[in-house]
Amino acid sequence: MNPRLSLPLDIPRRELLTRAAEVIAEAWQSFDAARASEPDISAALRDLAQTGLHDSPMPALQALDQAKGYLDTSLSQARPRYFAFIGSSGLEVGVLADALASTFDVNLATTARSADLIEAQALRFAAELIDYPFGAGAFTSGGMVSNLTALMAAREFALPNSRNTGLNGRAAALYCSSEAHYSVRRAAEVLGIGANFVRSIEIDQHHRMDTKALTHAIEADLKANITPIAIVATAGTTLTGAVDSILSLSSIAKQFGIWLHIDGAYGLPGAAASSTKHLFAGLEHANSLSMDAHKWLYLPKACSLVLVKDKHALSRAFSHNESYMLHDQDQPLNPVDSTLEYSRPFRALKLWMALRVHGATQYREAIERNIGQAKLCAELVKAEPELELLLEPQLSTVPFRHVPKHLEQNETALNAHNLELVKKMQLDGRVYISSAVVDGKACLRPCFVNFRTSEDDVRVLIDVTKELAAKM
Repeated sequence: MNPRLSLPLDIPRRELLTRAAEVIAEAWQSFDAARASEPDISAALRDLAQTGLHDSPMPALQALDQAKGYLDTSLSQARPRYFAFIGSSGLEVGVLADALASTFDVNLATTARSADLIEAQALRFAAELIDYPFGAGAFTSGGMVSNLTALMAAREFALPNSRNTGLNGRAAALYCSSEAHYSVRRAAEVLGIGANFVRSIEIDQHHRMDTKALTHAIEADLKANITPIAIVATAGTTLTGAVDSILSLSSIAKQFGIWLHIDGAYGLPGAAASSTKHLFAGLEHANSLSMDAHKWLYLPKACSLVLVKDKHALSRAFSHNESYMLHDQDQPLNPVDSTLEYSRPFRALKLWMALRVHGATQYREAIERNIGQAKLCAELVKAEPELELLLEPQLSTVPFRHVPKHLEQNETALNAHNLELVKKMQLDGRVYISSAVVDGKACLRPCFVNFRTSEDDVRVLIDVTKELAAKM
């Protein structure tokens, strides 16, 4: 113990760090193979979680082991058969980067010296990976904040000085597909545009935003003296993985002089893969984009980023000068002048380290592998007479459902059947999957975004689906 510290440890730091390293190593080892089922929470852990705050210190190793117990019985997205939602998968070097960043506790509000260089380089790396012309950018906590950040820049572009005046009674609108992420609507609420002015544009047979409907909506708003703020293209919808036609949307944006933002929180890494790169044609025309590195770039949460083509776009929306945070003459802007958040952890370090350690080629191969797993899943579904593929995968999401013969003509019962099947699969624990509703049909919706997942894991998913469905 160090008597000079007001919050001393009861054991030497190295001893605690050694045990922590053992816990991490054990976890990484366990993630290499799927569990037979998820473990139950013990009565002791449940009771412990109900206790109140204690006054006296607890041995650090005891607290660490308690934390391990809770984590080991939590649902981990890092496991190879976690197919629900769109999860992170805890890339090892990202975990180490988080530990380093937390240890040095760099704050990226004002200048952080060398950390500023790493953040700028990591943003450029990300842009290079997907072939986007980089102007500026920032790391954020997630797609919600990344989208909001970009749309704040879009509002300032469409309505200069609105960051100071507000909308001042002017009506404005955002345009996105009917299956865009809710974060677009929330951004409209925060920005004062209003959720009622988010134009939910119908989708085509491929679940992409319908360009004719978009054009009609913009023309109607202009006629009604409503200012278009931005077209929000989705590059990989949360529901089906559909990628809007970016090239077509960029032409419409250019025609009307509207900001084009791409919400690529999930799917944008697909632009780095040769098999799906064509889906992102026109990416270079976007004014801004968002991408969650804690999704399909495999990093632990939270690590999202926003990129803009115009290097001044973010500073126009966020720069300020306060007496408690002056601007250096040699560096006229602080990091906080380009982002919504003030105190920010050094999120960039984990993407920087991951791309340094693995390189672009390994990353592209890992993304391609997930795309291949989605195709395999689709083919396995089509080979089973009682399974129905609802949509061919564009990226790595594969919505499908179980259709027993006696329910073929009863959609209501069929929906209830598939929702119940998902619950049984979650309780079974060999695979973890989420439900969804696609075109009014309740279904299973696996998404493959884990570097640990194998083709055998995909086959187990189908086998478990068939086995548990047969017992219903």
